[in-house]
Order: sequence, then C-alpha cells, then structure tokens
Amino acid sequence: MIRSLSTLFLATLALGMWLAPSAVRAADIENGKQKFQMFCVTCHGESGKGDGPGGAGLEPPPRDFTKAQFKFDANKDGKPGEDEDLFLVIKNGAAAYGGSPLMTPWGGALTDDDIHSLILVIRSFKQ
Repeated sequence: MIRSLSTLFLATLALGMWLAPSAVRAADIENGKQKFQMFCVTCHGESGKGDGPGGAGLEPPPRDFTKAQFKFDANKDGKPGEDEDLFLVIKNGAAAYGGSPLMTPWGGALTDDDIHSLILVIRSFKQ
C-alpha cells in the first residue's frame, strides 16, 4: 500500500514537473502579449514589423522583429541579439548602447519578468 502511494506520488510529481514549464510559458507569453500591446505596438506595430502609427517618420525606424536581426551586444559578449541583449535594451533603452534615444527605457515601467515575457513575444514574430 505504501509502495503504491509512493509510486503514485512520484508519478504525479513527475507529471507536474513535465506540464508546469509549458503552463508557465503560456502564462509568460500571455503577459508578454499584454505588455506588447501596452508599451510596444505604437511603434513596432501589431505584427512586430516596425510599422506602428507612432513609428511612422522615426529615424531610425523601429526595429522589424519579423527579421530577427538585432544589432546590439548590450552585454558585450561578442554575440549581438541574445535574449540578455534584448533584455538590457528594453530595460535601459537603446541610447544606453549607442542606439536611438527614441527607444524608450522601460525598466521603470516593466518588471524583469515582464521584460522576459516581452522577449518571448518578440522572438515569436520571426518569419
């Protein structure tokens, strides 16, 4: 009886560990979508192409996320466009890394978790 309960407990625990990451990821993506709508869509557009109404006429234009080409190596490890680079640019603004001052630093409005969720959404635009 105890052995059966132990086996059942371990199986339930293993199943929970297997399912939990996908549930967390779905919640993160939903959070990221909400934050993208609130903070990013004006310049980067609904589909992440950099064609939002607030981005029209900006020089340089907002980044087109569908191309998945990111130029900043914010963490200075020789590999531009990694998640950590995107995180730092979103948090501190592009001007902090030699980019456009028009890319707002969002660190005062977004939590670190929000920024990580946004990165999931930004990556999802790649075509």
